[in-house]
Amino acid sequence: MRRSVLLVIALCFASPSLAGETDLTLDRGIAATLSMPEGEGPFPAVLLLHGLGADRHEIGNIYVDSAEILAENGIASLRFDFRGFGKSSGDTGAFTLDRQNEDALIGLEALMSTKGVDPERIGTVGFSFGGGAAIELAAARPQTIKSVVVWSPVGDYVADMLDSLGQKAFDRAAEEGIVGLDLGWRTMALKKDFFDSLFAHDLLEALAAYPGPFMMINGEDDFYRQYVTPMMEAAAGTDKKALAIEGADHIYHVYTPSRSKAVEVIEATVQRFRETL
Repeated sequence: MRRSVLLVIALCFASPSLAGETDLTLDRGIAATLSMPEGEGPFPAVLLLHGLGADRHEIGNIYVDSAEILAENGIASLRFDFRGFGKSSGDTGAFTLDRQNEDALIGLEALMSTKGVDPERIGTVGFSFGGGAAIELAAARPQTIKSVVVWSPVGDYVADMLDSLGQKAFDRAAEEGIVGLDLGWRTMALKKDFFDSLFAHDLLEALAAYPGPFMMINGEDDFYRQYVTPMMEAAAGTDKKALAIEGADHIYHVYTPSRSKAVEVIEATVQRFRETL
């Protein structure tokens, strides 16, 4: 059922088929997967940035499905594991926003230098915590990133992590230097540097530094939907859109049998990149 639904989406567009996926190791031991359409290109391309505690395939393999449908529509993609997650090297406990942003730049440089990719037509997607990474990447490279789509993005690093983890986690990290966390789907330990880094990054300021196309997709029942208005107001460009997926939560019900809400997100994202890249 899932495969047939995704094929219906792909057939709505002109669609070269998937040439294949290649696993790569980028600088600093970052594990990545490159997906290319069939043909010589050059193709537009998208960098996929995962959320906190996830990996390059994202929850419910939604990035795997996205890469396939992007390729079927003539768009290459690169997804990777931030250091300390998935199969990338590095200590999870040493994860900070600064290291996350460094990894995003490494991924961007790798994608731009890929044979068959048009470096003048690069976009990025970020999911949840990865939405912040996508926004900050665009702010750091506004002339390179031509389009940004964020799914259920974090909006205020400090407020959102306080809400998710509680003040006790911040206090324990400050007192003991490290704190073990139960995120619900996995456990992990983060050090004081991670918590300190949250205070040094402002996503609304980052959006104000990016003049290109920006799209924000939230489930109708997503708790981060509160950021739609401030983010739309902060985004510097004139081409900005907000989409609410009816009946969807923060993760678009990716674990339900039909996955219909995840399909809607992928469809809207592919269409957006076809229009802006």
